[in-house]
Amino acid sequence: MLGLMQGRPLLISTLIEHAAKCHPAAEIVSRTSEGPVHRCTYGDIHRRSKQLANALTALGVSPGDRIASLAWNGFRHMEMYFGVSGTGAVLHTINPRLFPEQIEYIANHAEDQYLFFDLGFLPLIEKLAPALKTIKGFVLMTDRAHMPADGTLDLICYEDLINAHSSDYDWPTFDENTASSLCYTSGTTGNPKGVLYSHRSSLLHAMLTCSVDGLALGTAETALLIVPMFHVNAWGMPYAGAMCGAKLVMPGPALDGASVYALMRDEKVTLALGVPTVWLMLFGHVDANRLVPKTDLVLRRVVIGGSSAPRAMSERFETNFGAFVIHAWGMTEMSPLGTVCNLLPKHRDFTLEQRLDIQAKQGRAVFGVDMCIKDDDGKLLPNDGKAFGHLMVRGPWIVESYYRGEGGEILDADGYFDTGDVATIDPDGYMQITDRSKDVIKSGGEWISSIDLENAAVGHPAVAEAAVIGAAHAKWQERPLMIVVKKANQELSKEDLLKFLDGKIAKWWMPDDVVFVTELPHTATGKLQKMKLREQFKDHRLPTDA
Repeated sequence: MLGLMQGRPLLISTLIEHAAKCHPAAEIVSRTSEGPVHRCTYGDIHRRSKQLANALTALGVSPGDRIASLAWNGFRHMEMYFGVSGTGAVLHTINPRLFPEQIEYIANHAEDQYLFFDLGFLPLIEKLAPALKTIKGFVLMTDRAHMPADGTLDLICYEDLINAHSSDYDWPTFDENTASSLCYTSGTTGNPKGVLYSHRSSLLHAMLTCSVDGLALGTAETALLIVPMFHVNAWGMPYAGAMCGAKLVMPGPALDGASVYALMRDEKVTLALGVPTVWLMLFGHVDANRLVPKTDLVLRRVVIGGSSAPRAMSERFETNFGAFVIHAWGMTEMSPLGTVCNLLPKHRDFTLEQRLDIQAKQGRAVFGVDMCIKDDDGKLLPNDGKAFGHLMVRGPWIVESYYRGEGGEILDADGYFDTGDVATIDPDGYMQITDRSKDVIKSGGEWISSIDLENAAVGHPAVAEAAVIGAAHAKWQERPLMIVVKKANQELSKEDLLKFLDGKIAKWWMPDDVVFVTELPHTATGKLQKMKLREQFKDHRLPTDA
């Protein structure tokens, strides 16, 4: 027997329609590539996304066609989120931090029909254009006043394009499992792989984001989206913002500490979302200018994802900014939200030190994510906080296969996707990642958590960033080598750092050596590239190796 409820599909167009009806005056604030700060509303986004939909139809775009964007966080990019997907076409957000060869590969692999891009990427596009085989036109996301006088490409002006069309557009109705957007991974070996999201998966994910045990996004929040719109749809925040009416603040290309701090202050940001590298730049600006964030800002919560949030970072946000850090974890393959580190009632009376121990974990699985850990043979491991295993997930917004079948079958016999992370899950359901499976350090057959070591090292006031890799050892097979970037104008010796770590980690985890470098290699999304570090230090001889 079927239920007797209306079977209206979950479509992205319904989000912007809801926003226009229920909170049309809520603001979208963008720092633009041209310089000035731009202000508009959900009502404006609704109107202009319909103009864009008409423009795409006039260009001959059909349902299923891939429309690429190479753009920072801003109002025009947000219009594409609704104007492209709402027609039944697929928005393909391209990460501009990828190598040009990778951008060329994924644009051709996706068979993009049109490419929309921000002003600052014009030199890159002019260089890549001859190699982009399926692109029919290039749309520069600016107004007529900022169009280049000459160049090698016949460019379409975004503002001219949409202004030539009416905002009278009826969103089509189609199956909610229709593809809505496409995002390629950036942390894999070999060529990036495409993850193809559906309208249904994106809507369900947005609902979770707005839930109290998700990110608790609501109409009272002013959210600063440091997380880029070209990476996993800015963690789904543009969709969730339209769903609940939150004010969204977009930083554009200006992610330096001064610019981020100014936006937080001027726009009265209450919730900020981003990766640790950006927050380190923010801290540097605060320190250099002796600012008092608790006085200047009204920031209440900070969501940190992308890579592990060091305990020292959570503590600093709490003590200096008066903001609670929410540690979250997910992947491109997961839309991306998988776990959120919200506290339980039992933690209300915890001291700050006790609470920071909880906040250092990646958190508990949200509804919609079935999570477990398995051993190398696929056997389920206990949630006792001690057993280390391969972190496995399944759910309605988790990848079933990569675009065009790249990588073959990626689910196990139980339908779980292997995240590539090694983790523990405690009896309360809190998951903690200890390593990537490809990065795990095995010393004498026992696993050492490089992430725990890195987080402990960053707690030292002179350490800006740290990475730990396994170095060859004749007796133990591998031992930890710590590679450290010092803060500007700070002195620190190997002996000082090891003394600092004493008592904070298991004695047998203590790094066998410490090397200081000026910078660490990162992926396009800010993750440490340990593969490059292993190559760089493959001949490093540990002083403990006789």
